[in-house]
Amino acid sequence: MFVAKGRKVTEIDLKKDRPTDDTLASLMLGPTGNLRAPTLRAGKTILIGFNVDAYESVLT
Repeated sequence: MFVAKGRKVTEIDLKKDRPTDDTLASLMLGPTGNLRAPTLRAGKTILIGFNVDAYESVLT
């Protein structure tokens, strides 16, 4: 899972180092409490938020 907030991209391996549900929620939800947009699932990878470099690395 890749989470982009501004220019910062956080990569999380949910199989090896699964964070707590509260940590995941804080990464995935925006300030209004809704899921951050855009959210994309590519195979087993989830991209949350928008960062050109993260999208290029996952989709190419």
